[in-house]
Formats: sequence, C-alpha cells, structure tokens
Amino acid sequence: MTDANTEIREKLEARLAKLTRRVDAIERDLRKPGNQDWQESATEHENDEVLEGLDEAGLKELTQIRAALQRLSDGVYGMCIRCGEDIAPRRLEVMPAATACVTCASEMA
Repeated sequence: MTDANTEIREKLEARLAKLTRRVDAIERDLRKPGNQDWQESATEHENDEVLEGLDEAGLKELTQIRAALQRLSDGVYGMCIRCGEDIAPRRLEVMPAATACVTCASEMA
C-alpha cells in the first residue's frame, strides 16, 4: 500500500469512527422515553424528526465510507465506476467517498 493510500485509509477510518459515534448517540437519544407534558412532547417530536434526518444522513455516509474502504482494499479506489477513468485527486480530497469522475457524476445527476 502506498503512503497516499495509507493516508486516505486513515482519513476514511477516522471519519468512520466519528460518524459511528455520532449515529450511536443519535440513536440512543431517539430511544429515550418521551416527556409526559404535551407541549414538551410536541417539541421533542420536532427534535426527533431532525435527529432522524441526521441519523439517516449519517448512516448513508457510513455506507459510502465503508464502500470507499472496500474499493481501497480492492485496489480500485479513485477509479470512476462508470467510465473507469481516474477520479481527479482534488475531487477525492473534497469527497473521499466519490465513486464517479466529475463528468460521469454530472451526467448521472
């Protein structure tokens, strides 16, 4: 494994650990029993909806990071899944879990 790949893996694993902690905390908070006061309950319900959205986004990113780590292990990290060309290093720097080059990503959108 190259130094660049080691650095990418470390970055992805650090983000994975951080997200896992965040998602776990959100899920614990969502399992807490609700307040009996109806006004407080309404506020908690609104907060729960926000937390559920954050949880969903976190779970989606966890899946993307795990897939990026697998591509790294398979030796295909940084290759566009559509055209097979290299994904620009700058794009991977900004979006380490990117699966497509800019051209293919814009065509798929």
